[in-house]
Amino acid sequence: MERLWAPWRMAYVKKAARREYEGCIFCEALKKSDEEALIVYRGRLSYIIMNTYPYNPGHLMVVPNRHVASLEDLGREELLELMLLVNASLKGLREAVSPHGFNIGVNLGQVAGAGIEDHVHIHIVPRWSGDTNFMPVIGNTKVIPQALQETYKVIKDPIARHASGLLGRQA
Repeated sequence: MERLWAPWRMAYVKKAARREYEGCIFCEALKKSDEEALIVYRGRLSYIIMNTYPYNPGHLMVVPNRHVASLEDLGREELLELMLLVNASLKGLREAVSPHGFNIGVNLGQVAGAGIEDHVHIHIVPRWSGDTNFMPVIGNTKVIPQALQETYKVIKDPIARHASGLLGRQA
């Protein structure tokens, strides 16, 4: 039998098992340093954060600062900044990791697949030809070939530069 060693994942498994977050993980992330929370960019009304349980390296979420459950609960400026940060994420990821495509989506409500129902967020998942294989189907295991902190270092500056440019701020 082959073994797939990914010891860096144990910290996340233990955290999930303890249910460390009793509140909202997105609201709690705003209280931490960027590196600790894996926040790639902070806008005035929203921010970009890495998913700590990614489908692929560079899996990001764009999140409003305000704790609201759905897109229709957001104001015009919040919606605009969210979409500008989605655009900046695409540009920065293309530059940093050269994906062949993207999945972008919002899951509203538990039945739609929302793991966190009370705080709306937009997923951005970079995709590469050949990034799917038999492991999830046969082994119920997803192989992520790069550590979160390594990915963070690679994508942070390009995304922040594009976000600052789109929002008219200094990087």
